[in-house]
Amino acid sequence: MPDDPQWEAPEGSWASSAARRRNMQAIRSRDTKPERLIRRLVHAQGLRYRVSARPLPGLRRTADMVFRPAKVAVFIDGCYWHGCPEHYVPPKTNSGYWSQKVMRNMQRDRDTDQKLKEAGWLVLRFWEHEPSGTCAGTITASVLARRAGLRNS
Repeated sequence: MPDDPQWEAPEGSWASSAARRRNMQAIRSRDTKPERLIRRLVHAQGLRYRVSARPLPGLRRTADMVFRPAKVAVFIDGCYWHGCPEHYVPPKTNSGYWSQKVMRNMQRDRDTDQKLKEAGWLVLRFWEHEPSGTCAGTITASVLARRAGLRNS
């Protein structure tokens, strides 16, 4: 029974226990604290953007912030889920599954970057541990530079 704390997930299942499953389901995929803080700082600079939007209609992947006319896609990656070289710690339980999942996430991130760049987008990626002010400053400068380039062409 999944609600029983002694219940173990069947072999090959994504969660090692019902409690782990509940924990993993509670993790936000959007509107994390770092994302909200960076968005607030960028918004304060007068920039407007789409939140959790698809930069390319045919690509089933969303960026945390999308500046469509300037073609800038911003991703704020979680250290665990995206394999931060400084902070990623392999899990102790069901490590094979979770390590493979993180590797797939990293591969998908590189593929997303490539597809967006091929379509003329600027991709900005930040780790959740990076200073929010620094991230917001980079985003603001990049979007303004792209906008200026559009006006000059």
